[in-house]
Amino acid sequence: MTAVRPLRVAVLSFAHTHALSYVQALRAMPGIELIATDPDGATAPDDAPRGAELAAELGVEYVESYEQAFAWKPDAVVIAAENSRHRALVEPAAAAGAHVLCEKPLATSVEDAVAMREACERAGVILMVAYPVRFAPSFRDALAQIRSGGLGRVLSVTGVNNGKLPQDRAWFTDPQLAGGGALVDHVVHCADLLDELLGERVRTVRAVSNGTLYADRDLAVETGGMVTLQYPSGVIASIDCSWSWPVSSPTWGGLTLQVVAEHGTVTVSPFTQGVAGHDAHGETWDPVGLDLDALLLAEFVAAVRDGRQPQPDAGVGVRTVEIVKAAQASAARGGEVVTLV
Repeated sequence: MTAVRPLRVAVLSFAHTHALSYVQALRAMPGIELIATDPDGATAPDDAPRGAELAAELGVEYVESYEQAFAWKPDAVVIAAENSRHRALVEPAAAAGAHVLCEKPLATSVEDAVAMREACERAGVILMVAYPVRFAPSFRDALAQIRSGGLGRVLSVTGVNNGKLPQDRAWFTDPQLAGGGALVDHVVHCADLLDELLGERVRTVRAVSNGTLYADRDLAVETGGMVTLQYPSGVIASIDCSWSWPVSSPTWGGLTLQVVAEHGTVTVSPFTQGVAGHDAHGETWDPVGLDLDALLLAEFVAAVRDGRQPQPDAGVGVRTVEIVKAAQASAARGGEVVTLV
C-alpha cells in the first residue's frame, strides 16, 4: 500500500484568538505537517503573546514571514489575520495553489470579499469561511426540524450574540484593521446561521448602534447594536450584538438563536452547557460538549483531501459581509432602511 503524503498546512497570523484553537486542532490530527507565521505580531499592541513566543507556547514550528510560509508550498492555509488583511493573504495563497480557510468576516468590504472569491475560483482552490457555530449539534438539530416541515413555515428569528470586549487583541477596536466594532464582530455569526436556515438572501437591513459601553475608553468603534433583517419570504430576523459581558465573566459570552414557526419554536444555544463553580480567583466556567473549532477544521481538512467544496463557502462569506456593510450604513444614517440589490 502506498503511503499517503502528509497534508501541509500553514497558519497565517495569530491575530485572531481562534488561531490558538485552530493550531491545537490541527496538531491533534494525524497526517498533518504544520507551520505558523505571524510577522505582524511583533509590533501589535496586544496584551496576549503573539509571534514566535506564542508559537513556542503552542508547540508549532514557526517561520518569520508570509513569504517563507508560501515558499514551504503548503497544501492549505488557515488565515487568522486582522480582518482588513485577509485579501492580501487569500490572493497569494490562491496563486500558490493552496486551499484556504479564512477567519470571519471574509473581508471589510464587499469588493474585497468578491475579489477573494473570484481569485480562488480562478485558481481552482477551496475558499471556506470560519463559521464554527454551523457545526454545533444544536444548530444541526434545529435545521433538521425546520427542513422536515414539521414546524411549518418560519415566521421570525431572534438572534443574540453578546460577549466580552476582546481587549487582549487591540486590533478588534481599530476601525481600519477590524472594519468596525461589535456590528462586525458579532453580527456575522448569526447572519451565517440565518443564511443556512432560511436559504434566501436578505432584502432589507435596518440597524442602530452606539458606543455607550466602555465610553470611558474613548473607543473609535461601536460597542453595541441592534440589526433587523427582512427576507423576501416575509421572515423578519433581529440580531442583538454587543460587547456587553463584563471583563470579570468566566466565559467569553454566548450566542442564541430562537426560531418562531407556524407550529412551534426551536432555540439554538450551543454555549450554555458547562460546569460552574468558584476558585481562589472567583467564578469559574468549564464548557462541556464538542469543540466547534475542531469540527470546523476537521471538515476543512476532509474537504481538501476529498477535493470537494465545504460549507460555509465564499458565497455566504460575501453575503454576510453585505449584511454587515448595510447595517453600518443604516446605523450611520440614524436607522434608515438599506435595501440590498
